[in-house]
Amino acid sequence: MTLLSLVSDLTSFGAAGLMGAMWLCERKLNRSREQQLTEAHQRIQRDEEKLACLTDVIDKNTAALVRFVEHQKEQTRILHELKEELRHARIS
Repeated sequence: MTLLSLVSDLTSFGAAGLMGAMWLCERKLNRSREQQLTEAHQRIQRDEEKLACLTDVIDKNTAALVRFVEHQKEQTRILHELKEELRHARIS
């Protein structure tokens, strides 16, 4: 039985039938909307998990880059000191 034939049958009962038909239509639309909301919520939860993983990777990469820069600065400082020692050794 299709919704249209059900509505047609219910409207033959007058105002009460029309109200019943409207209630059935509203229930069907509400179930559909509830399903859409459930799917959207599940999608949001999956996206949240993916974003949490991405944020973790970004944090780890940032920490690695900070350590790399610190090591580069230390190597630069050592090379400058070595250059100064070699320059003083030539002068002496």
